[in-house]
Amino acid sequence: MAGNAQEVAFTQIDGRASYGHGVLGDIPEWHGLRVTDTDGQVAELVLPPDHIFEDIAPRVVQLDDDAGIEIVVVETRFNAGAALAVYEYAEGQLRLEARTHWFGRRNRWLAPIGIADLDGDGQLEIAYVETPHIGGTLRIWRLDGYLIEIASSAGHSNHQIGQNFIAGGIVECPEGPAIITADARWRLGRLTMLTDDQQLRSEPFPIPNGVLPTACP
Repeated sequence: MAGNAQEVAFTQIDGRASYGHGVLGDIPEWHGLRVTDTDGQVAELVLPPDHIFEDIAPRVVQLDDDAGIEIVVVETRFNAGAALAVYEYAEGQLRLEARTHWFGRRNRWLAPIGIADLDGDGQLEIAYVETPHIGGTLRIWRLDGYLIEIASSAGHSNHQIGQNFIAGGIVECPEGPAIITADARWRLGRLTMLTDDQQLRSEPFPIPNGVLPTACP
């Protein structure tokens, strides 16, 4: 029996064709995932030659009640753009568990925000901004055998082209977890909460230096 995941990392393969988008600055293109468990066993997954992980780091989380863990990443297909993908590590094996639709166009990307129980119902949601550089849309998803979109809101951004980090995130506010993004033009911040009836409520706040806060504003 395999142990629990101890280390999860992206991997690279020399000689692979480059996607060449460069949206994350000096962050390299990744070609696979490697999980090392507490028993020292290693599981590896290699993407097809026309796919990469266009992301900063894998996000390890328990999204459901089974024995495995989930790894949430941005996966990109060269001729179809990005998608949010969830891989499962269980019994020493890595497999694709769920994935959103590809954008359908090259050089279209999404920037993950975070994973949290946003509406207080005991289930985790995944938040990201779709196309954060061109009129981004905040989208909220939940894993229930497959990925289900439960809410969306236009006019958000959490990344600027060439940055090797993703800004904003999910913070704890007096009323509960909240999402921090900028507006599409980076003139104001947006503090967004998911209500218990799965509606998004957003309020603007100033960002005089153009830097999004890491705590509730």
